[in-house]
Amino acid sequence: QVQLVESGGGLVQAGGSLRLSCAASGRTFNTYLMGWFRQAPGKEREFVARVTWSGGYTYYADSVKGRFTISRDNQKNTMYLQMNDLKSEDTALYYCAASSTSLLSNFDYRGQGTQVTVSS
Repeated sequence: QVQLVESGGGLVQAGGSLRLSCAASGRTFNTYLMGWFRQAPGKEREFVARVTWSGGYTYYADSVKGRFTISRDNQKNTMYLQMNDLKSEDTALYYCAASSTSLLSNFDYRGQGTQVTVSS
């Protein structure tokens, strides 16, 4: 069993930065593919970024590539999403997910989410 708790969201002006954290409980955190999704009101869930269990491989949605950086610290059971140059279209509920497969969309666990609001 893995529990995920996000933090770090908030209100920021366009061009600003935020760092999201996803704290995981459970001894098998380092065996999961981890990543972030976001969902804006009235829109479908959107993949943001993912990172392999070792942290060695990352993958980003085109919409955030070059602005967001995903990382994880298995010693701290925590994953991060550094978000720079935020835009109004980044406004959404961001939640982290953990998958025991190679597909993040087939996640086993997800957090409740943290709200990110970017004002223009």
